[in-house]
Amino acid sequence: MEQVYHTPVLLHESITALDIKENGVYVDATFGGGGHSREILRRLGPEGTLISFDRDTDAIKNAPDDNRLILVHNNFRFVENFVHYNGFRHVDGILADLGVSSHQFDSGERGFSFRFDAPLDMRMNQLAKKNAADIINGYEQDELARIFKIYGEIDKPRKAAELVCSARSRKPIETTGELSKAVAKMYNTNTEHKFLAKLYQALRIEVNMEMQALEEFLKGALSVLAPGGILSVITYHSLEDRMVKNFMKTGNVAGDVNKDFYGKIDTPFEIITRKPIVPSEEEISRNTRSRSAKLRVAAKI
Repeated sequence: MEQVYHTPVLLHESITALDIKENGVYVDATFGGGGHSREILRRLGPEGTLISFDRDTDAIKNAPDDNRLILVHNNFRFVENFVHYNGFRHVDGILADLGVSSHQFDSGERGFSFRFDAPLDMRMNQLAKKNAADIINGYEQDELARIFKIYGEIDKPRKAAELVCSARSRKPIETTGELSKAVAKMYNTNTEHKFLAKLYQALRIEVNMEMQALEEFLKGALSVLAPGGILSVITYHSLEDRMVKNFMKTGNVAGDVNKDFYGKIDTPFEIITRKPIVPSEEEISRNTRSRSAKLRVAAKI
């Protein structure tokens, strides 16, 4: 029996935005629990194709048995390579849900959540060499402060880095519990959850090189989308949302604006969602992890 271990966010909105053609070719850049992929397959006809990506072996095991599905056990940053490798020049639509799956958060041994005392891991691809413990124990104090500030948007990142370095000088920090204890002076009972969420986000992004992968994915997506093809992306924090917004508006993640002779912004996309689509109150009540999600949609010109 297939195990559905993740509740897909903005399922109807993100898939409907793709305007699926029965015989089209589509990409689900983040297979995860498979909810979005299954819905795309449900709307495809017998001649349609779906290429889904995931680095996580646990996710790959959860894939449906469907001859229209091509499952790629690799990073979505290589979307252009694998679309071409599988014999397609262009695709009709691409979906990316950039969130960590519920299964990863709820598997204490993966080290993604401070709710469990577990080894500091956080690798999406468990074959990758560098994990969160390597970063916490191996990075210089200034480098830790940099990732805490940029990827976690933590107040007083230097103080957090100083506390980490002080704790690890006595004994290597090897578990989530030890990390949370090392930075305990940074929060109280009212601010604990918010602070640790930011800290763990920063580490997860660094471990998995998420921002670099997202930039490469967006460039690859633009390359393989057919004219009129749809890019549908769900983000969960301001860093990735800003990157996606900039890319859809200007064709680059920095948001640098180039204008044509007539002063019109030169962009490869027509933006479909002027404002991001967010989950309904009902969806948030069913799945609290959806509360920070934003869906942005654009069509390649």
